[in-house]
Amino acid sequence: MIAVIDYGMGNLGSVSNALKSLGANVKVTQRASDLKIANKIVLPGVGAFRNAMDSLARLKLIDPLKQELARDKIYLGICLGLELLFERSQEGNCRGLGILKGDVVRFSLRTKRRGRTDRGEKSAALKVPHMGWNQVKIKRDNCPLFKGINDNAFFYFVHSYYVMPKDKDIVAAITDYSGEFTSMVWKKNIFAVQYHPEKSQAVGLRFLENFVKL
Repeated sequence: MIAVIDYGMGNLGSVSNALKSLGANVKVTQRASDLKIANKIVLPGVGAFRNAMDSLARLKLIDPLKQELARDKIYLGICLGLELLFERSQEGNCRGLGILKGDVVRFSLRTKRRGRTDRGEKSAALKVPHMGWNQVKIKRDNCPLFKGINDNAFFYFVHSYYVMPKDKDIVAAITDYSGEFTSMVWKKNIFAVQYHPEKSQAVGLRFLENFVKL
């Protein structure tokens, strides 16, 4: 059984329906007991970092989640479910779960080059949030969730913050948005992505299918 954590935020319907369409036995839950009996855990997320941590604390899920991951239970974090793994976020200057070392930072308003014209270089302000389709460059091609997925495949993103892991060895994929940022981490049983596979059409379903088959 795959436990999808319901902490009052995130695309629970999209994620759970995508997993069910792949034949997975899915339970959307707020109960620590379900995390204990599940084979895998998914933490989706859309929203503010502090609100998510407060919700997990209110539901008394923080320690049970940490315990299950320490027992090597397979985990998939999506978007905010990636960011919450880290030590601290600039969003609300809030502490995270601290399972992975590093910070969550906001995109800076740099400019992105668009090419040159006879009047010089054109540029446009970097828009925040980073929203829409972007390429994912695979850094660890032995990652089982990328089986059957081409390097630089397009996935769908919606986020204003990104993670900066201290341990660069856990970076499984990167994406360029006026500079490279980490779009996936992988450490043993922990897989977490900044993009939304449940919104990424065929390539996203293949990614989730690989997760279901683990």
